[in-house]
Amino acid sequence: MVIGAVMYCLFIAVFIYPMVWALYLGSVLIGLGAAVIWTAQGSFLTVNSTQETIGRNSGIFWALLQCSLLFGNIFVWQEFSGKETIDSKTRIQVYVVLLVVCCVGTLMLFVLRNRRPEDRSDLLNVNSGDQASEGPLQAFKRSIQLLKTKEMLLLGVCFAYTGFELTFFSGVYGTCIGNTKAFGDEAKSLIGISGAFIGAGEILGGAAFGLGGKLTNRHGRDPIILFGFIVHMAAYYLIYINLPQSSPIGEIITDASYYPVLMDSNKYVAILCSFLLGLGDSSFNTQVYSILGFMFPEDSAPAFALFKFVQSLTAAAGFFYSKYLLLQWQLLILVVFGVAGTLAFFEVEWKTSNASRKGYTQIG
Repeated sequence: MVIGAVMYCLFIAVFIYPMVWALYLGSVLIGLGAAVIWTAQGSFLTVNSTQETIGRNSGIFWALLQCSLLFGNIFVWQEFSGKETIDSKTRIQVYVVLLVVCCVGTLMLFVLRNRRPEDRSDLLNVNSGDQASEGPLQAFKRSIQLLKTKEMLLLGVCFAYTGFELTFFSGVYGTCIGNTKAFGDEAKSLIGISGAFIGAGEILGGAAFGLGGKLTNRHGRDPIILFGFIVHMAAYYLIYINLPQSSPIGEIITDASYYPVLMDSNKYVAILCSFLLGLGDSSFNTQVYSILGFMFPEDSAPAFALFKFVQSLTAAAGFFYSKYLLLQWQLLILVVFGVAGTLAFFEVEWKTSNASRKGYTQIG
């Protein structure tokens, strides 16, 4: 986690005095850092949780994580407010503050505990031997073994959906709002407000699912996944009728004479959709963390590595096609993968619950 966090610090530092070569290098570093820190923190969360507390801890973790979306966007919105161009003084001030926060967070990692509350076996047992003595090659082989199982293949569909929708709410949706001419001079400033409301939805969802951990243990993860699915489908429909279909491509052709919208674009509906996107995303991600920690307490690092690999792969694919596809086709991709990912998660959760109730140590 420390190694990954240091790479995040380096990436932020690049923007204080940006240079082309440094921006490309920083992008590579943050990609490596993200892969390391997401896998490590998923494993850390599992190691410090039990089967009864993994759902609660996943929700709390996600709520704290997404505070950055809320406070970060509010800070940037305040610093950039009223400025048509960002001068070097403002840029340096913003990124120095972000760098200091990142460095403090990195130092905090040194005071975290690292212990296992109890020894547990995976519900899906594909490994043998002492993990503590394993090297990277052995861990990679175990990841391949996990990937070949039916349960992980099914979860992979859900992982893929989280990648596509991550790209949409983090990169595409803000662009759509900023390119909507109906919002006038407010269009660009609404991007920051949209990001803050996405963060608010993430925080509310994570906190609610964390505090409701006992309900999750009693009724399973399916109701939360279903809730997230319904919230996302509602958001996609509202986005479809509220924003111009060409808004992801550019503001040149976003007026109604080219691709008419089904209703007059409304900024309040757009911000509501931001909140719904964040709320639905927290539903899926907290439950993915929960089920991986529940199923693979002894294989947490390979399991979370596979999750981040598939999610990052589809997120990259989403960023690639986002420049070429109209909004309606991007939303269609999200709907198709949302349905498939939800059904796949239901299947794995049903098997996991049955195996847990019957006391099985292997469900494959």
